[in-house]
Amino acid sequence: MSTKRAVPTNRKAILLATFVAFGGFLFGYDIGVISGCLIMDDFVRRFGEQMSDGSFVLSSSRQSIITSLLSAGTFVGALGQAFTSDRFGRKGTILIWAAIFTVGTAIQTGTDTSLAQITIGRFIAGLGVGAMSAIVPLYNGETAPKALRGTLLVLYQLQIIFGIFISYIIELGTHTISNSASWRLPVGLQMLWGLILLSGLFFLPESPRHLLGNGRREEARKVIAELNSVPLEDPLVDETVDELLYAIKVENEGGKAGWLECFSTRNMLWKRTANGMMLQFIQQLNGQNFYYYYGDTFFKSAGTTLSPFVIQTILGAVSVVGTVPALYLIETWGRRRSLLTGSIMEAVCSLIAGLVGHFTLAPTGTDRSLLTQRNKRGGDVIIAFAVLHVFSFSVFWGPVPWVYLGESFPLRVRPKAIALGSATNWIWNFLLSFFAPRIAEDIGPLILMIFFGMLVFGYVYVYLAIPETKGLSLEEVDEMYVAGIKPWNSSTWKPHRMEEAHQKVTGEHATEKMDVEAADKSSA
Repeated sequence: MSTKRAVPTNRKAILLATFVAFGGFLFGYDIGVISGCLIMDDFVRRFGEQMSDGSFVLSSSRQSIITSLLSAGTFVGALGQAFTSDRFGRKGTILIWAAIFTVGTAIQTGTDTSLAQITIGRFIAGLGVGAMSAIVPLYNGETAPKALRGTLLVLYQLQIIFGIFISYIIELGTHTISNSASWRLPVGLQMLWGLILLSGLFFLPESPRHLLGNGRREEARKVIAELNSVPLEDPLVDETVDELLYAIKVENEGGKAGWLECFSTRNMLWKRTANGMMLQFIQQLNGQNFYYYYGDTFFKSAGTTLSPFVIQTILGAVSVVGTVPALYLIETWGRRRSLLTGSIMEAVCSLIAGLVGHFTLAPTGTDRSLLTQRNKRGGDVIIAFAVLHVFSFSVFWGPVPWVYLGESFPLRVRPKAIALGSATNWIWNFLLSFFAPRIAEDIGPLILMIFFGMLVFGYVYVYLAIPETKGLSLEEVDEMYVAGIKPWNSSTWKPHRMEEAHQKVTGEHATEKMDVEAADKSSA
């Protein structure tokens, strides 16, 4: 009977997770759309600086400001959702921040020539994107069945990558328009994406863990019945509620906590928070975002004959294709193996592209007519390994840190701990987007060596500190950390506490059933 119930449960969970993960599409689309705008003629004329010869140039400093202000907003938004997700619920939080994102997009679209207005609009849109980056893993982690949780959390990264790809496709079609429609159309479409997310929120159920954690048992029963596609009277509903209540009671002993609780020694919370933050930090310095943000301008210096818009579209397509196998590998290879493999593959790509580019390419800004055949071959090598790098990232380091962040914390600190991890992602995203063009302007392709060093560090950190959480419920992850299992032994560890809890709950229901049957017999 339980096997039959798994099919509708999984189908419902997949539909909900896919829709909620659309929040990732908003962020991915914005990354892609702004990178293309930076080299559009009309955009450069409006927001660049006029040179002595009458031409306009969008300096690296202005590129940094326009690009990085979104990341600054995401940092604030990621922390801000922690205050709204407990007070207004997971569903209400998505509604609030999706509306804020839409307002920020409208401000950007209405900009004429004001650099201040477009950066303010990007900051406000960033508030919504940052909040989504935290609340989506939180919501999907709490509503997904454990056997599919990794796959469903990967959907967030898939939506990010898909958003980037769609923005590249749209800009490939609009960049030849001679007026402001070349960038207003792709930028303005973000309002439609925000409205789509807002309209669908009326059909989303609240997280049952959040409802039970706030004493709303009857509402939680209705949600569990809906998620499992069974009647409210089905025994599965009460069994699930009892198991969740037991788990919440155990993991929340001591009550709800403040921010400092995320770093307490109790239940190894400090280690779990540190792991979540470190994975997000390493992910941002993998090097892929450098290609996403500044690939258009960087590939110009590689002397390729392909249009930068075409190259970016190719990178976007590779990213989408790479994320698809992650949906399978996250539950077969697991989290640790995926991260370790990704570190090696991306490090090799960074090393080769950085060294080849350093010894063969002309410095950024050099007259393209001075490029030799050797320069062109070096540029082709950079582009080839950029494609391999982005593909490897999409399979491994792109999705796994978000999966880990969504499944590592007990209910009492979950919104805050996920907020800290997401905020770490965005602060380093901001620093990368702000300083990367300046660094690349000075050292060229050698910037890839910085990413190589970070990937080597990432391999060592994952091996020593990141446990395997594949196939565990959120409560079993809590048990594993409390038991002090070494990360390199975690893949063979089996939970005990939740199994005992399940047996206890099952036994209580069996006893109640026997008592009812005995009462019926005596009354007869």
